[in-house]
Amino acid sequence: MNVALVKKAKKGDKEALLSLILSQKDDYYRLAFSYMRKEEDALDVIEDMIVKLYENIHLLKNNKSFYSWSKKILVNCCHNAYRKRNKTVLLDEQEAENTLKQAHNDFERVERQLDIHSMLAHLNEKQAEAIRLRYLHDLDFLTIANMTNTSIGTIKSRVFYGLKKLHSLYRGDRNE
Repeated sequence: MNVALVKKAKKGDKEALLSLILSQKDDYYRLAFSYMRKEEDALDVIEDMIVKLYENIHLLKNNKSFYSWSKKILVNCCHNAYRKRNKTVLLDEQEAENTLKQAHNDFERVERQLDIHSMLAHLNEKQAEAIRLRYLHDLDFLTIANMTNTSIGTIKSRVFYGLKKLHSLYRGDRNE
């Protein structure tokens, strides 16, 4: 973490902010993609995050926490985009048909091969988010708690009960 770059960015240096963002671009993309599940949507929310970072970097209190702060903003952008996407009404019949075909193809793909996203779909949104951040993005409980404005105990509980539910769904309830 380059604290000097953060200080420059806070003073309005766009290049410094860009350097900070580019140094973690892969992490930002993986995080956004895990929420949005489409490349275009992931890139859109990253773009939103960059704008919010530029507008609000002066509010950052601890220069060493730039990356956790920026990832928290990215998660919030993902949540906002997800809410907006669910409110969108399809007006074009062809677009609706394409969406149905895509959903059918996705269903067939899931039937052929279970992947982590289909497994997480069986959990409630909070449990899936905690497990995704913990295991797909390798974040510690404290970072996840800060990013989601939740206590560490709640995050641990969500992970524990989410994993327990996944275990019973995919391995059965065997008394071992």
